[in-house]
Amino acid sequence: MTIFQPKLVMIDVDGTLVDSVPDLAYCVDQMMVALNMPLRGEDTVRHWVGNGVPKLVERALTGELDGSPSKEAFDKAYPIFLDLYAQNSSVRSTLYEGVIEGLEYLKSKDYLLGCVTNKAEQFTHPLLKSLGIFDYFGVVISGDTLEKKKPDPMPLIHSADFFNVKPNECLMLGDSISDVKAARAANFQIICMSYGYNHGNNIADENPDLVIDSMKQLRDYL
Repeated sequence: MTIFQPKLVMIDVDGTLVDSVPDLAYCVDQMMVALNMPLRGEDTVRHWVGNGVPKLVERALTGELDGSPSKEAFDKAYPIFLDLYAQNSSVRSTLYEGVIEGLEYLKSKDYLLGCVTNKAEQFTHPLLKSLGIFDYFGVVISGDTLEKKKPDPMPLIHSADFFNVKPNECLMLGDSISDVKAARAANFQIICMSYGYNHGNNIADENPDLVIDSMKQLRDYL
């Protein structure tokens, strides 16, 4: 697969840079304890992440990927989760193997770098800082930075405008169908990580431009 050399690389957080599921699953299960509901467990939560905290809470309450709890149930549960996650956003989360090497390589080649996630800023910035990678990025676009988030193309188009580059000069690095949809709609190229969160489905089925197993492999294509 040929990757046209980009000027800007925008990188997703959860499932791409960071395995954040251990913290998210802990918070889900502690929320369920507080609500006197069944625990969900890390394996199940791993299939539910990637669309922001509100959607994760909805899935935890209903036990379904597309479930819709009552407003009363959500309004009771959501603040509990937020309080838990504010104290546990980077206690158990870790960088994936190869992330630092990949970021260092991109930095050494003078690519413009940005971060784009559906996670709210109040959780994103502390997480990136605690893991020591915040300063790699010239811009961090969180789930509440703009009016819309992935899979809408707005965050990616905004990032291209921020760096004054054209969308067809940009690359998205992600792990999920939301990343692929956003990239395609924004006219970005898209490379996906094989190890990320895509609701248990093979990301190759979504036809990104390339699938790699480690960010170390970026040196083979960029």
